[in-house]
Amino acid sequence: MLAWLRLLRSRRVGVTTFFRLMREHGSAQAALEALPEIARVAGVEAYEPCPLPVAEQELRAARYAGARFIAFGSPDYPAQLSDIADPPPFFWAVGDVTLLQRSTVALVGARNASSLGTRMARRLAEELGQKGHVVVSGLARGIDTAAHKAALPTGTIAVLASGVDVIYPTENTVLGEEIGREGLRLSEAPMGMSPQARHFPQRNRIISGLARAVVVVEAASRSGSLITARGALDQGRDVLAVPGHPFDARAAGCNMLIRDGATLVRSAADVIELLGEIPAPAVATETAPAQNPEIPAPPPQTRTPGETRELHRQILERLGPSPVAEDQLIRDLALPAARITPELVNLELEGRIQRQPGGLVNRLE
Repeated sequence: MLAWLRLLRSRRVGVTTFFRLMREHGSAQAALEALPEIARVAGVEAYEPCPLPVAEQELRAARYAGARFIAFGSPDYPAQLSDIADPPPFFWAVGDVTLLQRSTVALVGARNASSLGTRMARRLAEELGQKGHVVVSGLARGIDTAAHKAALPTGTIAVLASGVDVIYPTENTVLGEEIGREGLRLSEAPMGMSPQARHFPQRNRIISGLARAVVVVEAASRSGSLITARGALDQGRDVLAVPGHPFDARAAGCNMLIRDGATLVRSAADVIELLGEIPAPAVATETAPAQNPEIPAPPPQTRTPGETRELHRQILERLGPSPVAEDQLIRDLALPAARITPELVNLELEGRIQRQPGGLVNRLE
């Protein structure tokens, strides 16, 4: 466990690099030992991996918070999440981890939600929970809060952009603590870390990755909920949206999603009909933390890291501060859309590009 923590917490080691190093070196410890030489070859001198005391401190903080270490490839790691292109190598979880093995639906939407929006979120969460689905959201104010509160008796999962022991926003402290006792809080972020803007898109990929479907209740035309929806489509998830009045800016994103092919939601029955039968939950595992998780088989790689970097370079070269139609970008690159679209999501998560209404995209750097 400590080797996994040290490897992912080391400078310049993200999710993709973590899995590549594990694949190339066979274990986290071997990868740690190889990191200084890898960095030297890349032109980084005097590189040091994450120090052991830092990882030990995070482990102590996790134990104090009652958090479990859930590693990719372990029995408790949700199968839905392991199927996405960039699954977290591990995450910390506080609460009932058996919820990870049940049918999950994401409910997301505006922070400045309307009264009708929060009522709709509550009703959807209640009815989905009564039918056996777990509701996953991001513990933000507005739609997320309404969904979590309504689903608390039947099962809800809050995915945090902060450390699993840092409940944000603070106004949801009591709700977050209740979810930790009766539901589940989880986060891939280090223990004790406060959220920053760049962490929320990364958090959103886990929300959609955990879910069989993503329901957007209210969203402006430029919002994190739309990033979640786009990521969900790239992950092969169903996306559904609640329509709203054309004059309400909080409904613009949902109306755009419906225009572009998302399923229109009038009630929980529409979601339940789309999902069909609930799959049987996986056999529950013991609740003791895994001290030595087995090395996982990394997600399938369709391109080498070098090929991915080259594709990112080509995309960024063709983008500037002025928005360009995504369809035009794909035609200019003369590559299949299925190859380019996931990388646009990755660049968006990295904060290097920005998507705008009408299928437009521009560079942020």
